[in-house]
Amino acid sequence: MSFESSIFEDDPKRPAVDPENKLTSSQYTALLNWIAEGCIYSEIVERAANFSPSFKPEQELVSHCRTKYRTSIVEARKEYELEAIETGLALRRNRLQALHSLARILEDDIYHKGKLWIQHVKGLGSGNYYERIIEEEFNEAELRQLRGVYEDIAREVGARRPDTAAGVEENTAFGNALVSLPADMLASSFVDVYRDIRDRGHMEYLLKGGRGSTKSSFTSLVFIYLLIRNPSIHGIALRQVANTLRDSVYSQLVWAINVLGLEDQFRCTTSPLEITYIPTGQKIYFRGADKPEKIKSIKPIFGYIGILWFEELDQFMGQEAIRKIEQSILRGGELAWEFKTYNPPKTAANWVNIYSQIPKPNQLIHHSDYLSVPVDWLGKTFLEEAEHLKKVNPRAYEHEYLGVVTGTGGLVFENVVSRRITDEEIAQFDQVGQGIDWGYFPDPFAWSKSHFDANRRILYIFDEFKALKTSNRAVYDHLVKHKGYEPDQLIIADSAEPKSIADFRDYGAACRAAEKGPESVRYSMKWLQSLNEIVIDPVRCPNHLEEFLNYELEQDKDGEYISAYPDANNHFIDAVRYRTNLFWRRRGV
Repeated sequence: MSFESSIFEDDPKRPAVDPENKLTSSQYTALLNWIAEGCIYSEIVERAANFSPSFKPEQELVSHCRTKYRTSIVEARKEYELEAIETGLALRRNRLQALHSLARILEDDIYHKGKLWIQHVKGLGSGNYYERIIEEEFNEAELRQLRGVYEDIAREVGARRPDTAAGVEENTAFGNALVSLPADMLASSFVDVYRDIRDRGHMEYLLKGGRGSTKSSFTSLVFIYLLIRNPSIHGIALRQVANTLRDSVYSQLVWAINVLGLEDQFRCTTSPLEITYIPTGQKIYFRGADKPEKIKSIKPIFGYIGILWFEELDQFMGQEAIRKIEQSILRGGELAWEFKTYNPPKTAANWVNIYSQIPKPNQLIHHSDYLSVPVDWLGKTFLEEAEHLKKVNPRAYEHEYLGVVTGTGGLVFENVVSRRITDEEIAQFDQVGQGIDWGYFPDPFAWSKSHFDANRRILYIFDEFKALKTSNRAVYDHLVKHKGYEPDQLIIADSAEPKSIADFRDYGAACRAAEKGPESVRYSMKWLQSLNEIVIDPVRCPNHLEEFLNYELEQDKDGEYISAYPDANNHFIDAVRYRTNLFWRRRGV
């Protein structure tokens, strides 16, 4: 900004602060520019001494100028700041461009020109016994240099913060950085989920629902958002079968990149199946769980994998398979986000439906359906198909479009309710009993505590204890010390181990054997099935909940259900049967 010399000549206070009219207009202009640059008085005096012609402004004159021309100074200072910011951004652009060029040269040198391994030719022996040996050495030095370049890029991008106050708009990946997802791209049911992700409320997000609920679209959008906002983190998208990746999660993430207007900032390749965020070199990998060796082999050149997406979670081979993948991938860094999306299977006994009913401390569970999605997103055909199925087959409509678990198959207990049982409720329980199914290894010791409301025919299971390779004495001491057991409280235990019952009695417990007889297993199971509800606290009693939800009748070779109850994975179920022994043996209860 240039200052008009007339503003000094018209200053009515000029004679008072510059009585001899020593300063020329050019000197006044320079003085005001130095003040606008933020110089202190000593710096102004030093600059004035080197000015042509030199001069020495009085401190009173400098103070006067600061006050009199404050508005002009502020405007000039803004211009100086904008110039400095633009210069800094230009320098950062040049540095990043140079780093990217170097990274591409190194990548081409290592991977495309076959220099990942260095060959050394050696000769052994002499004469007829001379042998030429070729040894290969891993090119660690060049790979370390490439890793250093990518780390420099990540630091450059991570160091920048949006400077909205300065009003700078830059047409680069950094000026257009994804500060947040556009609200008009989110279905209303996902707004709170997005806020939780943005605020780092949880690590794992279990997103389930019916067709058209936009759970996969939402996940792809937030995946790209998290990648851009965290320059040292890479991502991975997984399906059970590798050959389904390209037409599902890969296409979905490419869609998200395009709809966000970021196609110029990403490089999407199909061989290898990979997406690269060009400004930083961050990668999105794609792997199938049917080829676990390819999951373990992933090693980013810099940073770590911190964004996981399990698409169609129900198609994976159970919780153990998921845990192994998580353990292989999540191995570094403080931040991580894990997304698990799926349409709930029809049968309640499916492992993923059971998994969703047993909460984890750092997990958010969200259910959605198409009814919360804008009509124009779905289209006329989708809505007509949904309405038609709703009329002709309401049960199928509930499962396919609303994501409701409608089928039970051979599930034994259809009356299980998973919910927290409060301390206030427990304080009111007056029909509390305990049961034990003896075990050591591999079958566990199982202790169960519950309350039976005979009027409403509801059983409340609110405490448990499981032990392996633990003596009767140690188990009893644990129940007394940690479970509040007192000797006058009745325990009904499996009669198959009279010695263990005798041990408990010797320790002081009021322990008695369950009364058994012909068909007692079948009768007790039917009694439990006849209850209006079996309420299980998922936090206090996760082992009970897993067994009750997963207990199914077996099938013969023709797929027909066998009426006999399987004697497997039912230790806590048996403990509950023994605890309720006094009730189901009485008629009419």
